[in-house]
Amino acid sequence: MERKIPVSVGIIMDGNGRWASRRGLIRTQGHIEGLKAAKRIVKAASDLGINYLTLYAFSTENWKRASEEVGFIMGLVKQYLRAEFDFYRENKIRIRHAGDITGLPEDIQKELEDSIAGTAGFNKMQVILAINYGGRNEIVRAFRRFAAASLGADGTADFSKLCENDVQAFLDNPDVPDPDLIIRSAGEYRMSNFLLWQGAYSELYVSQKLWPDWDKEDLETAIADFQNRERRFGGITQEKT
Repeated sequence: MERKIPVSVGIIMDGNGRWASRRGLIRTQGHIEGLKAAKRIVKAASDLGINYLTLYAFSTENWKRASEEVGFIMGLVKQYLRAEFDFYRENKIRIRHAGDITGLPEDIQKELEDSIAGTAGFNKMQVILAINYGGRNEIVRAFRRFAAASLGADGTADFSKLCENDVQAFLDNPDVPDPDLIIRSAGEYRMSNFLLWQGAYSELYVSQKLWPDWDKEDLETAIADFQNRERRFGGITQEKT
């Protein structure tokens, strides 16, 4: 039987700080190594035939961290987008964004917009960078977009016939398939506000390994685990006799 590769995968990249602490290093060093791991996994996912990869890079809650760490992460994001553009171009990978871009510093907004525009024509894997992203925030913004697009003559929006497809249409990337598989590194068993709408029926895989140590074999292990799952989407399957 053919072993199916997931079409869409989301990854909660966790454990950068712990990786650094266990080595007696400052937390920022963990974020540097985490970016290296992200590049390895993007290449591995592309080689394996995954079509969509969503990376949870910076959440709406991460602004609560120390200002020095937040500033360093923003600088890394900017550096990463600029330095890895040739990598994405060589591999025909399209970059997209999920999250509230207006809440990011202007220089980061520009780097994101330039990377998105510069890779828009590529037709291999799509990498969705979730930066200043929160699942609840995305749903709230989707409702606001729906309301703005649905104003009647009286200046109000009619929500009485709102359905799931309506909400889906106003999410950040409505054409991106819901993730078949959501992976979390570093052994934490929670979603942390990641793809709350899209992940309703995603298969979950938790690894004890800290994110900076991840490589292609770890991704392959997660996919092999996914391939052994029976997906029912709330239904039932016929029992074997």
